[in-house]
Formats: sequence, C-alpha cells, structure tokens
Amino acid sequence: MRSTIFALALALAAAPRLHAQAAVPTATQLMHLSAFGGVTGTYTGLQGGRNLGITAGVDLGVSSFFHYKPGIEVRGTFPVDSGGYVGEKSVLAGVTLEHTYFHIYRPYVDFLVGRGALDYQRGGYPSPDGYYYYVQNPSNVLSPGAGLNFDFSHSFAAKADVQFQRWNTPVTTSGHIYSKPLTLGIVYKFDFNGHHKHIKPYVEPRVPPPPPQQQVTPTALEQAPPTVQDQAPPPPAATDQPQPSQPAPPPQS
Repeated sequence: MRSTIFALALALAAAPRLHAQAAVPTATQLMHLSAFGGVTGTYTGLQGGRNLGITAGVDLGVSSFFHYKPGIEVRGTFPVDSGGYVGEKSVLAGVTLEHTYFHIYRPYVDFLVGRGALDYQRGGYPSPDGYYYYVQNPSNVLSPGAGLNFDFSHSFAAKADVQFQRWNTPVTTSGHIYSKPLTLGIVYKFDFNGHHKHIKPYVEPRVPPPPPQQQVTPTALEQAPPTVQDQAPPPPAATDQPQPSQPAPPPQS
C-alpha cells in the first residue's frame, strides 16, 4: 500500500515539471499526463457475486517510439454496491504500453500490482472447514489487463478497460479468487502546451500560371478586299517622246 501511495505522489509531483515544459512544441513533448474515471462492474469470483463501483486513476506516459508509448499508472477502485457476498476495493500501480492507430485509437496493455481488501457481506463468510467466519481480509492483488482509449476531442477520450485480478483469501480451498473488473469511463488529457502557438511548417508559395493569350479575330471590314476607290492610282508611264516646250513670252517694249 505504501508503494502505491508513493507512486501516486510521484506522478502528481511530476505535474509542475510538465508545466515547465510548456515551451516545448507539442510534437516533441516528453511527458504526457492524463486522468481517468469511470463506472466499474466486477465479477468477484466468489459464489458468482458482483460489485458495482467507481474507478479513478492517473497515467504518466513518455513520448512514443514508433507509435508505442510506455508509461506508469496508478488507479483505485471502490465498490458502491458490494452485492451479496464480497466487496473488493484496491489501490494498484504498474506499467502500461500503448499503441496508436489512425491518431485516435489507442489500445493498451498493462500489468498492475497493489493491495486490496475483501469485505464479506451478511455478517461474514465461512472458512472451508466451517470453524471461522471472516468479515474482512487484506490481500495482495495481481492485475494484468487491457483496454482501449478512443480520442473524440483534443482533450477527452472514451475508455474501456478490463482487468484479470488474483486475490488472496482464506475462504477458498485454493487460497485465491479471480475477479474480472470491467470499467467504462472518460479520460482527460492535460495539454501544457495548449496556450502556445504551434509553428507551422514553411510551404513555398506557388507562382500562378500566366493568363492565356487571347487570339484577336479580324473583323469583317478588315477581312474585306480593298475596293477601286481605296486603291491608289498607278504612276504615269514613262515615254521616250520629247515633251513640247512652251513658247517664250514676247518681249515687252
């Protein structure tokens, strides 16, 4: 229990450092912090009992490598309705590995460990030999699981999660029960770079093509052949005959 509480405190303490990384562009942000909460239905593994509860937690992931993003997770589950046999509450922490498809589908697997408590209903549950009644017992919890986060906006995602948990208990002959919690909830992704402008890549402007040249169509007047009036008169023909000279004027007295 102390280790899980320490891991939760460590994840929350990392938030100020993430805020200090706000100058880093989103594409190169080193850490990703998210919180989730949801409704959990649990098959307890004891006499077919079922729980209805709530689950909440935080995830701290690092930058993805080839669309794979490792991280750590801390979560807690508390039963609201423990059913007729046993209520299971736990605090778990562990590692996650997430893969992204088409930028919005993020399936993941996880392996969580932690501590929990089994609260037996109806005044207690008998031991296998029938000599004792147990009202509650603490237990170590192993919880491998898988899930899917679906991003429907920049900050929010829908979550579906299933776990396969092993609990220690003295009320069964094997000393264990195996429960299956199913959680449906909402994820909120903290974006510490949201108030910064994203730098767009430089795109060389395209030069528009020159406008097409318009062909001038001659008018009907320009296409008509010249008439006789429009034609210039031919020059006089040159002849070899001497031209008659004009007589000189008579002398004045």
